[in-house]
Amino acid sequence: MIHLPRRQFVRMVLQAYRQLPPPVKQALHNVDVAVEEWPVSQDLSSPEGDGTLLGLYTGVPLVEREGGGPPLPDRIIIYRQPILRSCASRAEVAQEVRTTLWHEVGHHLGLSEDDLHRLGYG
Repeated sequence: MIHLPRRQFVRMVLQAYRQLPPPVKQALHNVDVAVEEWPVSQDLSSPEGDGTLLGLYTGVPLVEREGGGPPLPDRIIIYRQPILRSCASRAEVAQEVRTTLWHEVGHHLGLSEDDLHRLGYG
């Protein structure tokens, strides 16, 4: 586990966000990206993964949206402590933050777990 102050971790998330291609950032106009320390118990009941939750997307993927009024903001959460506990260096943390953010953005865009694994964001 590496020690990294919250402020520096948030900067890594912002840097990863800035690296998203412009069309992807435009698709995130109604998405809140947040950093939380740990997932809450209901987040851990997700049917995906091996029990280590590094990030979470909540909302309606773009490909599943139908007409109507503006939707509530979707949310991407990056979990700081699980990422720090799974990494041995600052460089690993930066890479995991990027991979996790892009993975959750992929869910917002409608990509499946299989799609994300094929793209290297699984």
